[in-house]
Amino acid sequence: MTSIALYHCIEEEQPFAEQWAADHGIHVECFPFELHEDTLHTIEGFDGLSYKQRSAPSDRPDFYQRLSAYGIRQIALRSAGYDTIDLMEAARNNIRVTNVPSYSPSAVAELTLSHIMRLIRHVPQFDDRATRHDFSVYGLISREISELTIGIIGVGRIGSTVARIFHALGATVLGNDIAPNHDLDGILTWVGKDELLARADVVTMHTYLDATTRHLMDARRFAQMKPTAYFVNNSRGGVVDTPALIDALNRHEIAGAAIDVLEGEATLFGNKLDAGKPIDNPYYNALHAMDNVVITPHIAFFTDIAVKNMVWQSLDDTLTLITGGTSPHEIAPYDNQSHSH
Repeated sequence: MTSIALYHCIEEEQPFAEQWAADHGIHVECFPFELHEDTLHTIEGFDGLSYKQRSAPSDRPDFYQRLSAYGIRQIALRSAGYDTIDLMEAARNNIRVTNVPSYSPSAVAELTLSHIMRLIRHVPQFDDRATRHDFSVYGLISREISELTIGIIGVGRIGSTVARIFHALGATVLGNDIAPNHDLDGILTWVGKDELLARADVVTMHTYLDATTRHLMDARRFAQMKPTAYFVNNSRGGVVDTPALIDALNRHEIAGAAIDVLEGEATLFGNKLDAGKPIDNPYYNALHAMDNVVITPHIAFFTDIAVKNMVWQSLDDTLTLITGGTSPHEIAPYDNQSHSH
């Protein structure tokens, strides 16, 4: 029987993997651990693999050669992001890579709405006051969505969904993208980054992560924002220069921030750490200490619809490639960076 190894399978993914396996007559082995040097041997005997993790499997250049020696000819990522894979080394060893480019734009857009609502209604500050039994409201009056301008950087599947949500709620929406989608004309206004940053009451990021977007939001960009504006990042941690974000918050250059992704998150988000030990991530510690910052642990994708789609699409692509077919989700080796959520 054809068999597929599904790595870093969490409890919520397993029923979808089992249902797909039963429907297709394929054996799917759900491993709870990630694919790294110390677990590479577990791929022996499998025909294909599905993979989801936030750190590279290995920093050794021969990793993909050894993976190929086990007979593996594809890697199906259960995510939109593929920056953990060395696409060139995979290609040199005849390993084809696929991703799930659109598992549920609504999942990420809905968390973005949640983040923005928490920021503009000052929920973190009210929560902080409540821990001190201070239930006063003074100094924290909110503006309503219809008064706000929402600036979206990266208006693809997710950014478009965010635009439609806030347009429906009565906000003014600005968009910036390297390839404007004019189907959204009337829902948003296309502007340059400088104008968007200067005008927006909320700036939300939904870009790819590649060489052109790494640290796209840096000290200069944060300085362009209004001191009353909020910043949201639910795309990839690397699109933000995190020390610059922390400085902008400390200097009151911006009013607050919400993030679902963070540089260096791989050892933090998705893991249950010892509550008695300090967290070894200075970026997280600095942001967590602020009462105008919302942090969620990379959960934008984590809905039942999105998880099902991620599992099923990755397994569909695995089966397609190992049986000699082609997938529209295959990633060319020169695309050596990552899409956002």
